[in-house]
Amino acid sequence: MSAALDQAMRVFWQRGYADASLDALGSATGLGRGSLYGAFGNKDALFRQCLDRYASIYGAQYEQALTAHPGDPVRAVEAFFDVILSRIADPAVPVGCLIAQSAAQSLTLKEENSSQVRGLLDMQRQRVHAALADASAAPQTLDELATFVVAVNQSLAVLSRAGASDAELRSVARLACTTVADTLAGAASEDVAQG
Repeated sequence: MSAALDQAMRVFWQRGYADASLDALGSATGLGRGSLYGAFGNKDALFRQCLDRYASIYGAQYEQALTAHPGDPVRAVEAFFDVILSRIADPAVPVGCLIAQSAAQSLTLKEENSSQVRGLLDMQRQRVHAALADASAAPQTLDELATFVVAVNQSLAVLSRAGASDAELRSVARLACTTVADTLAGAASEDVAQG
């Protein structure tokens, strides 16, 4: 069933929840409606399972990138963006990001689905925040930077769906890393001046 779940995930990723019809999901998975319901429950349950699958695949990659450079939060954020840009450039997967695609449709999702999307964004923010935590900056600054990095990640996904080139996306990521570095350097300077 994991192959069918992966195919269903691709349909939601490409089309979004609203346009992922049961016929399209059935065609992609090779399962008829009855088998689809029997295996995964209704469309909402299948969607949540696809979100979980996506989060397990890419969340593990994000976690690895963000924890690979302890004590160097800027390098951790650079590694995070490298993973994101590699996923975006991978011709084997749909353009963009399932989470970004789903977040854009949050108002049309059922509450449970919308909450799960928000929870996945929050989890990503917590991962980024943990990577930044070694920096000597005020908690509010770290919170703001973590939110900023997640916002840039989601923006990269949207821009890629709109046809932005790899060079354009890398430029955005580079500027985001510069912003993180400059903000953390400014916070460290303030600490020294106040110390």
